[in-house]
This record gives sequence, C-alpha cells and structure tokens, in this order.
Amino acid sequence: MKLEIAHEVESSRGGAIVALESTLVAHGLPYPDNLAVAKELEATIRSAGAIPATIAVFEGVPHVGLDEKQLEQIAKDGAKFTKAGATDLAVHAARKTNAATTVSATAAIASRAGIRVFATGGIGGVHRGDSGDVSYDLSAMARTPIAIVSAGAKAILDLPRTLERLESLGVLVVGYNTDELPAFYTRSSGLKLDYSVENVKDLAEIAKEHWLIGGAGILVANPIPADAALDKKVIDQAIEAALAEANAEKIGGKKLTPFLLNKLAQATGGASVKANRALAVNNAKVAGELAVALQASEKKVGFSLR
Repeated sequence: MKLEIAHEVESSRGGAIVALESTLVAHGLPYPDNLAVAKELEATIRSAGAIPATIAVFEGVPHVGLDEKQLEQIAKDGAKFTKAGATDLAVHAARKTNAATTVSATAAIASRAGIRVFATGGIGGVHRGDSGDVSYDLSAMARTPIAIVSAGAKAILDLPRTLERLESLGVLVVGYNTDELPAFYTRSSGLKLDYSVENVKDLAEIAKEHWLIGGAGILVANPIPADAALDKKVIDQAIEAALAEANAEKIGGKKLTPFLLNKLAQATGGASVKANRALAVNNAKVAGELAVALQASEKKVGFSLR
C-alpha cells in the first residue's frame, strides 16, 4: 500500500515525530470544535519539540501528515469519512474511498512510515457484558512496534478484562506518573500496573530496550490532568445509563462507542467532551516529549530503531 507522506514529516524521518488519529476530527466533535482540537493537538506536539503527523485516508491513499486544507476537509465533511480500523484499509485502497483512522489503523500506518510514538485519547478494548465484542486495537498493538500514549482505555469498556487481554497479548503497559491504569475520565481505576515511570527519559529507555528484543506495542498509561477529571460516581452512573439504552436499542459493533460517547456528553452537560479534550492534549504533550527523548536516546547509541 502506497503512503503519501507530507514533506515536513518526510524531511524529519528518523527524528521526533508523533502520529495522531483522524477519527477524533471526523467523528468525535462537531465542527468547528473538532478542527480547533486537531490544531491544538498538533500545536502541543510542536511545543514539545516534535513534528505532528495526523493520519487519514484520501481516495484510498493513507496520508501521513495533513495540511490545513485536508484537516478542514475532515472536520467539515466528517460524515463522508468512514471510521476505519487496520483491517479496513485494504478495502479503502481498492475502492479509493476516504476514511478517518482509528487507533489500530493509525498505528499500522504510522509504523509503516517509521513513526514510533502515537498520541490518542483512549484505546479500544473489551466491551462490558458477554457479547465477546473486543476492539481490534488490542491485537494491533500486540503486533505493531509503537508506543501509544493514552489515558488508558475508554471508560465505557470493561477495564479489568481489557488489562488482562493486553497482558495475554504481550502488550507492555507502563504507567506515566501512576501505578494504576487510568480510567479515561478519572485518574484511577483501582487496577494496579506492574510498571511505572516518572519521566520520559526512563520511558524512552524502556521503549528502546523493548523494541531491541523484538517487542511490539507499548501502552503508555497517562492519567487525565487532575483539574480536568470528572467525578467517578457521576460518570459511572452516566455510563450505566448509556449502556442500558444501547442494549435496549440493540446497538453494537462500530456504532456502539460513538453512541455511548454521545450519550455521556448529553448526560454530563458537555463535561465529558471537555474532559476528553483535556486528556487528549495532555497525551499529545507527553507523546511529543517521549518522541524527543527517544530520538536523543537513539543518537546516544548511534543507531535508529526505525
């Protein structure tokens, strides 16, 4: 599959680059809020000293790094961009259609472009109940050598089972200034992690060694900033109500997550959307710092992991 790599990203290959997904822009927020968030994420990564590479598919071709016109097109015409995971990319390539990339698709494309760091809001995972609905994000992480900075998995999921699945798939989970898996809208889930770090230098060293021995995905569990976190009781009640409504309406598959997030936004009076934005920006900041630290670590030993 051919990749269209933006000049800025291409000229920085081997340097500090951070991938960003485009689903948040196309489907996460209404216009023009989505465009403002997309630009804020890119600006945050630049402030950390790295180059942002937002990824999307235009007419079947994955683009790594978007210009302002492309970002605005996704923001305005999000409904025309299908939500695509890694397994959907071949179909879009063959049919020459547009798509916004999820975690799995973004990770796959970024890895092919030699990018080792990816910032997102929250990863997919194991859905609640006994439906057997498990996001391909987890399998993609198990096979893709990339560090994904995330506020844990989305709170609408079964977090204990998601963490167990990550462990069984061999995905390294490292807490950033936390020894618990973050619960997306809240900083704590009560689920203890085996490993945690307090700075990006240590995180970069762990990532480098992990990839040198043939490891693949790393989940960097980065909690939402304390001043943006929501009340756990309030968000848990909203999630339960949204799940009950989704079950009553028999909503599942790719439609489930957007449905639940929309219901949470309504139930919290928009507070969940503000929290989502705050954690995404925080993840972009840490990812930018990690990309810079990883580049410095590679220069120190005199070779590239890409």
